[in-house]
Amino acid sequence: MTSPAGHPAGHPAAHPAALDAHHHADVSGGWLRAAVFGAMDGLVTNIALIAGVGGGGIAPRTIVLTGAAGLVAGAISMGLGEFTSVRAQNEQVAAEVAKERRELTRFPQEEAEELARIWERRGLPPDLALEVASTLGRDIDEAVRVHAQEELGVDPDEAPSPWVAAGSSFVCFSIGALVPLLPYLLGATSLWPALAAGGGGLFVAGALISRYTRRRWWASGVRQLLLGAAAAGATYLVGRVIGV
Repeated sequence: MTSPAGHPAGHPAAHPAALDAHHHADVSGGWLRAAVFGAMDGLVTNIALIAGVGGGGIAPRTIVLTGAAGLVAGAISMGLGEFTSVRAQNEQVAAEVAKERRELTRFPQEEAEELARIWERRGLPPDLALEVASTLGRDIDEAVRVHAQEELGVDPDEAPSPWVAAGSSFVCFSIGALVPLLPYLLGATSLWPALAAGGGGLFVAGALISRYTRRRWWASGVRQLLLGAAAAGATYLVGRVIGV
């Protein structure tokens, strides 16, 4: 048995994605970018930090202290930075949406004509574009939402949460920064197990990201590994040159 499109029954393409209300991932919650950035920053920062002080001949106990301080300071900084940046972005969007609401209330016809011109550039007939825009203006809340999407490129009802972004960044930075410290915490006395653990963490993190980006898992893993290796190599050389 085949579908109207010629695909075998049960084939994924036989079921249109548009019929599924949740066929797209949530890209507006604010957690994924913060989580990825936090994990990668935690891994790269502490791998590079440990490589730098380890290359300078610092004792393992001091390396652990340095890495732990980097973990705590970095996690707090990342969390506060994400909270502040997302909060500021949301406030800016709210201010622009409020401005759009005032304009729609004072000049509904002019705003309808502005929206119609946007749709005309996308191929909608002028008369139809103006008719739809004018009809939309009768519902001020819906008009504000559509104008914000068309003019600002944002949906005011789907603003990312600064708390979610901050929490994701804080937790993922801490986990990432802990990975290269684990060998020392488990009794290692040389630098190379820590670098190997950090490299493995970078590869795994990159591979996990491919689940959301649809890239090849190994390509995403290798990319993150190379970026981290470049940072660690640079700080290691600095440590070797400067020394204790």
